Amino acid sequence: MSTGIQIRPVRAGDFAQWRVLYRGYADFYEVDQTEEMAATVWSWLNDPGHEVSGLVAEAADGRLVGLAHYRPFARPLSATTGCYLDDLFVAPESRGSGAADLLLTALRDLAAEHGWSVVRWITADDNHRARSKYDRVATRTMWITYDMPTS
Repeated sequence: MSTGIQIRPVRAGDFAQWRVLYRGYADFYEVDQTEEMAATVWSWLNDPGHEVSGLVAEAADGRLVGLAHYRPFARPLSATTGCYLDDLFVAPESRGSGAADLLLTALRDLAAEHGWSVVRWITADDNHRARSKYDRVATRTMWITYDMPTS
């Protein structure tokens, strides 16, 4: 694992570097994302009253090399609150640096600090590199995800 990478909350001055990372994330999943959509997410990340929060992985030279967006979610069956990891991305040139491990560890620690019962996320079935990482740090569940359009 690389030394020199620090995990910290996203800051208002991070927009330009965050946008490059978030564009890379959208491109990876082949999602068309407008600047307006990115601006909405950015506004969420900078609104202390919004449920979505963000972490970034910052290299020793100040470059942002990764991001994680997360939020609490209610778990009625267990009567607990969990942490849902919506987005996790490490710049291609920084993969293997330990940034993903550091982001996941920071989320686990943050969840523990908040008393959240679990950190949960989904990934694409064909995202083999990420799944290899996730299989080492978490337990794959039996759940299958569905999306139902609202219109």
